[in-house]
Amino acid sequence: MKAKAETLQDARGTAGHDTRTDEGCPLHWFDTDRGAFEDLERRIAEHPAGFFASADFEPAGACATREAQFASVDLPEHPTAPQVHADHLLHDVFRHVMPVASPTFIGHMTSSLPSFMPALAKIVAALNQNVVKLETSGALTGLERQVVGMLHRLVYGCGDAFYAQWLHDPEHSLGAFCAGGTTANLAALWASRNNLLRARDGFAGLHSAGLVAALRHYGYDGLAIVVSERGHYSLRKAADVLGIGRDNLVPVGVDADGRMRVDLLRGTLHDLQQRNIRPLAIVGIAGSTETGAVDPLDAIADVAEAFDCHFHVDAAWGGATLLSARERGRFAGIERADSVVIDAHKQFYVPMGAGMVLFRDPAWTQDIIQHANYIVRKGSVDLGRHTLEGSRGAAAVMLYANLHLLGRRGLATLIETGIDNARYFAGLIEQQPDFELDSRPQLCILTYRYVPEAARAALASPATPPERREQLQQALDALTIDIQEMQREAGRSFVSRTQLTSSQWAGRAIAVFRVVLANPDTTHEILQAVLAEQRELAGKSGKLAAVMRHSSK
Repeated sequence: MKAKAETLQDARGTAGHDTRTDEGCPLHWFDTDRGAFEDLERRIAEHPAGFFASADFEPAGACATREAQFASVDLPEHPTAPQVHADHLLHDVFRHVMPVASPTFIGHMTSSLPSFMPALAKIVAALNQNVVKLETSGALTGLERQVVGMLHRLVYGCGDAFYAQWLHDPEHSLGAFCAGGTTANLAALWASRNNLLRARDGFAGLHSAGLVAALRHYGYDGLAIVVSERGHYSLRKAADVLGIGRDNLVPVGVDADGRMRVDLLRGTLHDLQQRNIRPLAIVGIAGSTETGAVDPLDAIADVAEAFDCHFHVDAAWGGATLLSARERGRFAGIERADSVVIDAHKQFYVPMGAGMVLFRDPAWTQDIIQHANYIVRKGSVDLGRHTLEGSRGAAAVMLYANLHLLGRRGLATLIETGIDNARYFAGLIEQQPDFELDSRPQLCILTYRYVPEAARAALASPATPPERREQLQQALDALTIDIQEMQREAGRSFVSRTQLTSSQWAGRAIAVFRVVLANPDTTHEILQAVLAEQRELAGKSGKLAAVMRHSSK
């Protein structure tokens, strides 16, 4: 290693410039010496959780943007020596990323991956296939259609004859891979919009004539997307991009468990009818981002059928739970959805960038088909004919591997472990005199907050005046935010936070900790330590004094 370092130093000019790279094809400059990056790969990719626990990683302050370090916008004129750049990446970048593979990182929907996944991802990157067209993907076109078919069957349960007819039919599509749930939701609603305002009676269809002409032809004053108030913010983006308008993303109230109230849904649809606004889609949530709530999908499907409306299910988070025979019943009615979104990079445990949209009817993409003379030609088997994105990597290979190497049983075990951990943690929180459970877990997500005993007593007492109660709630919100930020900066563990309307506090929005227990290596001892750390941080917080003052008046 010393001789190699000296050779690199000899070949390096000022500012780490590698003089050996002055000649030849740039793509081959580093063919003979990739040791620096192979060392990085050994340190990080072979065991990410080990890297996060090592001296190479600095957990404190990982969320700092370090803007001063990345302030220069000058393009490097000369190549940098590999070892110099590898050292820069390790010490200035990778040392300060978020430790998402750590079992103490329980705040977001990003977790550890199977141990074989980094090696497979390296192979996929080296192959560099673009799966939107056969000429740049070969066998991966068929593989992706097969994987989409597997997930389609998981959701819809169609028979062998159905898949024999439609799985590889180039003129139809059971679904597609996308960059993530946002793009997948957009693709589903794009297809829904174009089908709703399709060509008829001499009208060329929205996809040709545009939204204004389509509304005029069909006689509507507008379109709307109807979803529970816990719907993902990607739906706002979709409403914006599709020309519907964010104001026409219509929220429906939820019950005490965060599930859409079907009675309010009916009232919302009647109101839209009175205003001559056509619902583009009713969106059911199968695992809300903030609490993991699952809407009453079967009842929503009944309403969608009664109102002749597209029924879309956003199962980006919860869809993988269908693998579990124990938990699948929570999703009764999902098989009646016209379209479903599932993120493979969440609870199917593949790397980021793998969302999916599934269509019950293989013909549903007919009004979004696109062609070009040099790719995705008419009559071709190119996957890009039916998708939004014009370039896409082979994310399906990752899911294909997990489905085979882990199988339904292995993936179901991961899902059930997360749900069991969430139930344990909820019970642990309820045993504490100074913590308050806000949302009981339906899947592996829950919310809670730290509330000192005196504050709990003051909030529960009917003698506490409304003004003082509100002051106390505001002080608790500030304390929750402060604890979460201190815990994040300390780097020992991580939970996220959000603000939700709380049924136990008359619908008031309160700041809460949010926990996602998707990492199977998270133990009960870790969860106990998270609460102990939050209790300790509360005692150090400058926001605690206001809570105690408003608790004792």
